[in-house]
Amino acid sequence: MKFKIALLQLMPGKTLDEQQRIGTEACRKAKEMGADVALFPEMWSNGYYLPQDEKEVTALAVSAGSDFVLSFRDLAKELEMAIGITFLEENDPKPLNSVIFFDRNGNETLHYSKVHTCDFADEKVLSSGEDFYVADLDIGRGKIKIGSMICFDREFPESARILMLKGAEVILAPNACPMEINRLSALRARAYENMLAVATCNYPEGQPDCNGHSTVFDGVAWLRDEEGVRDMCILEAPGEAGVYVAEIDMDMLRKYRESDVMGDKYRHPERYGILTR
Repeated sequence: MKFKIALLQLMPGKTLDEQQRIGTEACRKAKEMGADVALFPEMWSNGYYLPQDEKEVTALAVSAGSDFVLSFRDLAKELEMAIGITFLEENDPKPLNSVIFFDRNGNETLHYSKVHTCDFADEKVLSSGEDFYVADLDIGRGKIKIGSMICFDREFPESARILMLKGAEVILAPNACPMEINRLSALRARAYENMLAVATCNYPEGQPDCNGHSTVFDGVAWLRDEEGVRDMCILEAPGEAGVYVAEIDMDMLRKYRESDVMGDKYRHPERYGILTR
């Protein structure tokens, strides 16, 4: 089974209505390109704009049941394509940095809020999420276990490890930062050490503090019937805005996960007590 992921590496507009229009057009293009799921960059509802005034940032937040979010639910159903829509979510005491995945039937499959908020910078005006979640995403030809982490979450090995332990096969990761060699290496490491795919969607060049380079690492470091290692990076977008599609071979990934030694195979959790301190 092949799983086609569209990374919507888009420049944002200036209003919520513009975000909805630009996002809708990009999703339609992703469907034309054969995608099973379309993923937005981080906090698409406002282009990752975070004023530091409490009242101002609260006024920008939208609810999970807002017309903006639900328009992408309806679009997912219309296009018969899953959509991961990101938004600044209404929440008390502070808004959340969230993503909701709607499946090809318009059903909410996964709702995740960023756990590792950047409290050292603009995200100190946000609350953080409570947990990491895994869900079955029905793509019509079968189901894929997906999880999500958002931007700074990638810097903590625990994020991807928890998702792997909960059964995730593919992590879909919205992003908003410069994707340079070290951050890209962190994503590669998360895929390698957990034997899962990691797809990351960033904003393009032109968006402040972003540079494109959305990526997909398919998680398969080598194949037993082939010599040497293989490059797990099956897509690295350029800096320019666009819709970029990569195809993950789920049969190959699942066979690799069954037969290789990474992930959960030889862990010794009884010796990891310090990790919970």
